[in-house]
Amino acid sequence: MKKAKKIGVFLLIILAIMQLVQPERNISDGIAATDISNTYALPEGVHQIFVKKCYDCHSNNTNYPWYAHVQPLGWWLAAHVHEGKEHFNFSTFKNLPPNKAAHQLEELAEVIEERSMPLKAYTLLHKDAGITAEDEQAIKAWLASIEVESH
Repeated sequence: MKKAKKIGVFLLIILAIMQLVQPERNISDGIAATDISNTYALPEGVHQIFVKKCYDCHSNNTNYPWYAHVQPLGWWLAAHVHEGKEHFNFSTFKNLPPNKAAHQLEELAEVIEERSMPLKAYTLLHKDAGITAEDEQAIKAWLASIEVESH
């Protein structure tokens, strides 16, 4: 057997073995009692924006694409979801102390305004996940309304 063929067979075996090690899935049943939508009155449109464009990486309920079951892509996705939830988790928002929650909302406004979320890698595969001008307007209006209520 040629050296290149041996290397190819070896890599295929490694790839097959990698498929046996699947990351834990980030899936829960429905909207959590501690979800941001149970903390603040969210206009339906704003909540749908969050669910459709943010919750895959920033909640306890990810909708996984088919390629999430193929390693190492699944590991990469799991790491991104884990990191996303560390930065902002819609599902556990109600558990935050008031000062941390206020900071999280400031961060939300900032990433929406800068359009730094969703990540480019996400929007490449999820074309409808980008934040539109209308989405930004709706989220900003909602954030302004809760700031008024909190004073």
